[in-house]
Amino acid sequence: MASKAADKATPKKATAKTSKAKAATKAAPKKSTKTAAKKAPKTSPKAAPKADKAKPEAPKTSARARNQAKASQAKVVPVSRAVTRLIEAGCMAECLHCEERVKFRARHRDLQVICNVYKGKVWQRVEHFHADCYPLAGEPYGIAQD
Repeated sequence: MASKAADKATPKKATAKTSKAKAATKAAPKKSTKTAAKKAPKTSPKAAPKADKAKPEAPKTSARARNQAKASQAKVVPVSRAVTRLIEAGCMAECLHCEERVKFRARHRDLQVICNVYKGKVWQRVEHFHADCYPLAGEPYGIAQD
């Protein structure tokens, strides 16, 4: 019987030693190693879930409401008008007042007046004037806008 008691005592001691060793390893601080860093899961910005941006939805309207809105809008009637622009390289236009070519000069940033001419609702032509000649011509299409 003594041998049975000895057999029982021996394994208990062995388990006690192993449990002490486990407790000691748990208490000791873990050192970070390169392998541990490599094994750690990497999170990339692509993998991170993106926050859904709430887009405001346009109010839904019926076809009848859209048609009424279109009818109530003022219809644009094209009107002959004049604008002032820089003379660009390669301009081949002639001034209607002095009948000279509207020339581009590299060192001088000269201006021209361009007029879109409409008859009724239909575009007809473009007329060019030197900036100095347009007032002399009597500003036929109103004051030139910038």
